Amino acid sequence: MTPDLPRPNPIGRAIKALIVVQIAIGATLIVLDLSDSFSGASPLTAPGPSGPETRPYSPNERPSGVPGLTPRSQPMPERLEFTGTGTELTLTGQIAPGDAARITDELTLRAETGQPVTQIALDSTGGSVQDALDIGRIVRDSGIGTRVDSGAICLSACPYLFAGGITRSVATDGKIGVHQHYFGKNAILPAFMAVEDVQRGQANVMGYLLEMGIDPAVMEPAMRTAPNRIYLLTPEELRRFALTTTPAS
Repeated sequence: MTPDLPRPNPIGRAIKALIVVQIAIGATLIVLDLSDSFSGASPLTAPGPSGPETRPYSPNERPSGVPGLTPRSQPMPERLEFTGTGTELTLTGQIAPGDAARITDELTLRAETGQPVTQIALDSTGGSVQDALDIGRIVRDSGIGTRVDSGAICLSACPYLFAGGITRSVATDGKIGVHQHYFGKNAILPAFMAVEDVQRGQANVMGYLLEMGIDPAVMEPAMRTAPNRIYLLTPEELRRFALTTTPAS
């Protein structure tokens, strides 16, 4: 009789990955802190995934050279712009501080005019992590679905907003991408304070993912990808991490 084998623990994998990355971050910060206390901070990096899924990242534009994505004629708006009619709402641009309050006002206005939003389409390069988490909770509490349409993107902090949808879908030529985040307001910090700030931010994000029913193992490729790069999740990864609830269309 074959003995039962232990099942993989996605939370354990995610925690192990975070520990490895935190050690690398801590060592890097300590070296930088001791070598030059007054120099500008460099991006926090760790050995990360490579290959066709990893691309250069800019908050102002879509990743280049990705099949199905066309460059924008204008830079991404510096804060979310609201378009769409009826029960559809499209959010385009970067997620700026204060956007969570703006979303609340927009959803309230739509409901009061007899057209409550039931679906949110996303095309965003990310931005404020805290606002993305707050908007995601608003979306979940409002019973709204989220999607990424063909040719659209949801990068950096945007996947946290996306995770709030009660239903979640990504078109075949839509892309969701993850990487490390800057959690602190000040990039020039003593090493121990910077590491503590990163740990606090990671704990906040992990708690949110669990709250939304998302596999926190998605943080592993995120934490292994430097802030100036973006890792584009494959359709199989989107399903495995429970980010999508319906197949690509």
